[in-house]
Amino acid sequence: MTLLSFTRRSVLTATGAAAVSGLSGLWTSANASGLRATPSMRGGANNYRPGAPVVEKIGGGGFWMTGSVRRAGDGAPLAGQRIQIWAHTTEGHERDPQSHGATLTDEDGLFQLEMPQIVPAFGQAHGHLAYDDDAFEAVFLRPVMARSSDTTLHADFVLQPV
Repeated sequence: MTLLSFTRRSVLTATGAAAVSGLSGLWTSANASGLRATPSMRGGANNYRPGAPVVEKIGGGGFWMTGSVRRAGDGAPLAGQRIQIWAHTTEGHERDPQSHGATLTDEDGLFQLEMPQIVPAFGQAHGHLAYDDDAFEAVFLRPVMARSSDTTLHADFVLQPV
């Protein structure tokens, strides 16, 4: 019969080895699964207008909608992707055609579009953004502003290839 001898050193060594191997296994699993796609948000597609034109600016401006677009899995930035933006602003309702516009991402997958100040609709100041082209699954976002006096709103997309 073999007796196991547990000393403080053997317990600490075994615990440390288990922790290191366990954590490295978790890191490998997370790294292997990659960046997950952004899910569409409830209410994101409200008042969506397919085919809104790419514009330099919506209305008189003064407010900036910004964000990034990356590919699910490897997180690579996606250039030339069309992002549609619309909101309830000082110049119109989110259902109005003049409150809609689209922009394209730059070589780093970043976008920005100037528009009129977003104002609360249904009690919340929020914007709407959509990726709606064919190469990736459609995503509709409805980010809420922290304060209605904010002059920027940022949203990031991680897109899943079709």
